[in-house]
Amino acid sequence: MTSDANARPHTSRTGLLARHPLVFFFVIAYAGAWLVEMPVVLSQTGTGLLPYTIPRPVLVVAIAAATFAGPTLSAFIMTSVTEGRAGIHRLLRRYVLWRANFRWYLFVLLVIPAIEVLGAIVLPGVLASYQSLTISLVLSYPVAVVSTFILGGPLGEEPGWRGFALPRLQSLDGPLVGSVILGVLWALWHLPLFWSGVWTPPTIPNIVMFVLMITALTIIMTWVFNNAKGSLLITMLMHASFNTFANRIVSPLFPAPILNEYGLLPVLVGFGAVALLLVALTRGRLGYQYYRQEETSDSAAAASTG
Repeated sequence: MTSDANARPHTSRTGLLARHPLVFFFVIAYAGAWLVEMPVVLSQTGTGLLPYTIPRPVLVVAIAAATFAGPTLSAFIMTSVTEGRAGIHRLLRRYVLWRANFRWYLFVLLVIPAIEVLGAIVLPGVLASYQSLTISLVLSYPVAVVSTFILGGPLGEEPGWRGFALPRLQSLDGPLVGSVILGVLWALWHLPLFWSGVWTPPTIPNIVMFVLMITALTIIMTWVFNNAKGSLLITMLMHASFNTFANRIVSPLFPAPILNEYGLLPVLVGFGAVALLLVALTRGRLGYQYYRQEETSDSAAAASTG
């Protein structure tokens, strides 16, 4: 990962943090989140190294708080350091940037779930295990999406990964290499959760599958982010969509033995295939030319009003 204070046209400040914005962004994002998650990992709920138990509601709140104490806090600190108040305003505007083409809403809310289903049913024995959807499952799904949006990572993580890191990584290393770097670092940021007692068991196959899956997903999210004018709202919805559908629909819909043993396999297969397809179809550009046009217009507008 290259570190360059000139990764964005707005950056003109000096100082150690401003000269290495990406390095310090990831350091703060990891440190902030892991400090919050460590009591969970050490508790009887997690590794059992310390003699206390964390109640389930507190555990959920702690894991949610880690997303805000990590990527979000780091994004605002580093944006302030590198771009000042104007950069903070630009970051906040991306939270509510909703004027993207309607097809991107359809993609994140409908196509992403379809990819997860297709990634599941191509696996041996999965389609034969199909169970009908229940009314309660259907009715509870919108509530689950909203709760996941707020507490499950999207609202706390996306301002960091896509709001701060991705634009700089694309500028320095290109959209494809930048996405791979971000995907690996995003995946490894989750490591403490494997030992939290409420996540996927910390086996080597699970960790490897998770890193590969998140990297493939990051490539897809870069393509969506670039085409949706850098909207954090769209990436938050996408994050909530894939998390919720995989956990709340795919798992109960297909209780096949292979999914009980390798629960990450369907999303790895589905997202991996789509990521490879996007890389081939866009020749690795992942729609970056559209995001650059938006950034150029944004910079010109800022200069004219400055």
